Amino acid sequence: MPATTRDPHLQRKLVEILRIIKESKSAIGARLIADRLNERGYQIGERGVRYHLRVLDERGFTKKQGYEGRVLTLSGLKELERALVSDRLGFVIITIEKMMYNTTFDQNTRKGNIVVNTSIIDLDHFDPVMDIIEEVNRSGYTVSPYIGLIEESTPEVRIPAGKIGIATICSITIDGILLKNGIPVNTKYGGLIEIKNRKPYKFTDLIAYRATTIDPMKIFLSRKMTSITSAIRDGNGKVLASIREIPLLAEKDVEEILKTVEKAGIGGLIESNEEILLQTTPNRAMIPIYAGINAVGAVKEKGIPIINHPVSQLMKFEDMKRI
Repeated sequence: MPATTRDPHLQRKLVEILRIIKESKSAIGARLIADRLNERGYQIGERGVRYHLRVLDERGFTKKQGYEGRVLTLSGLKELERALVSDRLGFVIITIEKMMYNTTFDQNTRKGNIVVNTSIIDLDHFDPVMDIIEEVNRSGYTVSPYIGLIEESTPEVRIPAGKIGIATICSITIDGILLKNGIPVNTKYGGLIEIKNRKPYKFTDLIAYRATTIDPMKIFLSRKMTSITSAIRDGNGKVLASIREIPLLAEKDVEEILKTVEKAGIGGLIESNEEILLQTTPNRAMIPIYAGINAVGAVKEKGIPIINHPVSQLMKFEDMKRI
């Protein structure tokens, strides 16, 4: 029996019913399900719930347990997991758009909120990690030479005892700056760009932010697909980068904005062409930028334990230090 229906409203109700049944520690009846659906904003009565339960029974996702109510079947659990993945598909881009909107950095005053990645390391590894970050910053494969140190937990990231957080400026900061300057920005892809003879050659892998439940940078790092250290030392390797789209008509304005932003210490722009980008969109200009998290990606390549949280929180630029 197909797991989905063409009616998105019905599908959402069915998924929510599955979720409620799973959350119940025992079999649950139509009346209680109706009450909980109403608490979650679904206007539906007990009779309507019974109809939906019959649909779920027919699909093999639920089954009656005597007079007590319904429980999930193994197929129902699998269907719920699949549906929840679909629910999370937009989470990454929603987080990015929220961060962009809340970016307040002014390139003229060099003050305001910026978007950062947060990486957590043992305090014992602090000095070698700083050396690696400084080396990557000198290479130009990052957004900025400015970093922040986070010694205490924040609402977004927990810093355990004996560890310290390192904030690197995320390329989404630039998207936020453009947005604040009236430029519509569509953050499209996170990817890997190949470096040949110390020059960007082409993107080899791209993941659309709107089509993933996990930040692309986290995926590439966890799969050990980068060779940032090699790119720095030998001139050949793969580093992290992202691509955003802007209206073609705004290209000259964006160039001027990015020049002033770079003077303020935030850059990472990749000189590109169609071969590097692999694809273009009519009437749109694509802007590739090195990922700020490359600095700590190199730390991971060295085998130093590190936990990375891309696009994790906002920090004041004036609290950052240049290294």
